[in-house]
Amino acid sequence: MMAAARLILVLNSGSSSIKFRLYRNTTVLAEGQISGLGARPEIDYVSKQTGIRTKAQLPTDDATHKDALDSLLPLLLRETDGQDVAAVGHRVVHGGIRFSQPAVIDRAVRAELERLIPLAPLHQPHNLAGVDAATLAFPTATQVACFDTAFHRGHPWVQDTFALPRSFYDEGVRRYGFHGLSYEYICDHLAQHHPDLFAGRVVVAHLGNGASMSAIKNGRSLGSTMGFTALDGLAMGTRCGQLDPGVLLYLMSEKAMSAEEISNLLYTESGLKGLSGESQDMRILLTSSSPAAREAIDYYVARIRRELGALAAVLNGLDTLVFTGGIGENAAQIREEVCADQDWLGLVIDAERNRSGTEIISAPASRIKVLVIRTNKEEMIRRHADKLLAPASL
Repeated sequence: MMAAARLILVLNSGSSSIKFRLYRNTTVLAEGQISGLGARPEIDYVSKQTGIRTKAQLPTDDATHKDALDSLLPLLLRETDGQDVAAVGHRVVHGGIRFSQPAVIDRAVRAELERLIPLAPLHQPHNLAGVDAATLAFPTATQVACFDTAFHRGHPWVQDTFALPRSFYDEGVRRYGFHGLSYEYICDHLAQHHPDLFAGRVVVAHLGNGASMSAIKNGRSLGSTMGFTALDGLAMGTRCGQLDPGVLLYLMSEKAMSAEEISNLLYTESGLKGLSGESQDMRILLTSSSPAAREAIDYYVARIRRELGALAAVLNGLDTLVFTGGIGENAAQIREEVCADQDWLGLVIDAERNRSGTEIISAPASRIKVLVIRTNKEEMIRRHADKLLAPASL
């Protein structure tokens, strides 16, 4: 007999928004997001069963994550036919040293995740607010944490450590890497549809408002551009990427900036936004006539090209490059600029394929395959939550 149908809710809780998707087994019943938390919250809800889209202000200004889920519940109940949600899967940015796999959230796990807040101060508290709100809203559901860092926990030691006294590494100051749920989905896609590429030397470029790259072989992460926090590596929408730590010492000693001021500078005022002085949105910058916007794009591309070479060295060569994320999937011009004049590496893309939306965009003569794959972190979270549920009754 077939296993009973399960309802699984996926939540991605940020500081001012909650993205959600409701599944019955593998079928999406509804999805959307609640934005503007803490200000003027609005819900954008799409029922996949009826095709009806609902957009409305939440009744409470300055709404909390709990208020948001309370407003979402009546809409979800229309989809469930009275069936209880079996599990709620949560994106949790930091899993620290301990969590290399998704975990059922109990009191001990919840306490450990709270202890990791200093490692991801702009993400972890909001992830946990979503967990707490979902625990109240769905008291019988299994709450599952899925970690952005887990995919990278098998790094070789030389890719995991900083050149600091060993005691810092032992207490958790190390290169964690992020965007793991996205990388994991890309690996699953390659294993299913391109097993020969999956087994080879792959660099995946997850390019979006947050951006990173990972060196992968046989589904194992061997290196990442992100490190201790989600600041390192590539330039991002508002985050600085790679930065000489001496700059931080200068800001503290010569500019008398506090830790809070420096954090705000590096996380919210830098990257494409800071370089261009115009916007963190790549779509706006690509259509801008401003020289500063063009320079911001040039820097963004240059860092990707530099990291591509570095990660190819980690892999002792390169067989496949995959673009994913909002920019990686949709900005053909950025892909073109990243891949320009890379024939020395054996990498050549086909201009027509790159603009047409096909999955494989490399030229037939290119030694390196170049693909564009749409990531699906929500689906990855659903799979993990489903695996951690007790076997359904037959």
